[in-house]
Amino acid sequence: MASLRKKINIPVFLFLLAGSVVMIFPFVWMIFSSFKTVADVYTYPPKWLPSSWKFTNYKKVFQMIPFGRYYFNSIFTSVAQTAIQLALSVTAAYALVVLNFPGRKFLYTLIRSTMFVPTVVTLIPLYLLVSKAGMIDTYAGIILPQVLSAFTIFLLVSFFSSIPTILFDSAKLDGCGYYRILSEVVIPNSKSSISTAMLFAFLGHWKSYTWPLIVTNKAIYRTLPIGMKYLVQESSSEYQIMMAAAVMAILPVLIVYLFFEKQLVQSITLTGLKA
Repeated sequence: MASLRKKINIPVFLFLLAGSVVMIFPFVWMIFSSFKTVADVYTYPPKWLPSSWKFTNYKKVFQMIPFGRYYFNSIFTSVAQTAIQLALSVTAAYALVVLNFPGRKFLYTLIRSTMFVPTVVTLIPLYLLVSKAGMIDTYAGIILPQVLSAFTIFLLVSFFSSIPTILFDSAKLDGCGYYRILSEVVIPNSKSSISTAMLFAFLGHWKSYTWPLIVTNKAIYRTLPIGMKYLVQESSSEYQIMMAAAVMAILPVLIVYLFFEKQLVQSITLTGLKA
């Protein structure tokens, strides 16, 4: 027992425990509040549990705004953007790590430098391009301008670089071409890093607000973050309804995280070992 206490750093444990409570508290409060009545929401002192569980709060969300349409739009655009972004980023990172071509280092430096360009600077040029291409109020106008990510390429390059070069040489000796090396050597040895990149990409696209707002004028194409803004305007004093919408809004992110939690932790561990 004494040896166990020595291994556990009590101050650090208490600090992490307090941090965990602070992080979890808003989510627990949001879930309970989504089932409360109006009277429960404004009760002082605040009550943890609702006096009566109002499942109709979730139904009212769909009655106030076309929540189902916004939900579908967000899922469709986020999945499409994530898939295209990963395909482009994996092949780009593979080319920068494995292929030896003139200007490779300059190109990689140029790609990394774009991470320091504020997004707001590119909004007007992107909008003009999308407008001239006739993609305003289309899914393509929402998806395509956001599929390139220098951060994702940078993240994958750092992981691909850790793959032993002997694996590439062995594959070449076995007669593997570049595409076969990518599919049978690089991707199988980088599942954790690709899963991490996918998680970050999906989260970024799921919560995207500014660009979908700019390129859509019709409600039929608008995404969930914009719909949540409409809901705030419709139910400005009914916090229990906004909490119900928020619970439904975070479900896809939680599901994606639960599926790829193991790969995320593994990628962090491998990064630590590499360092």
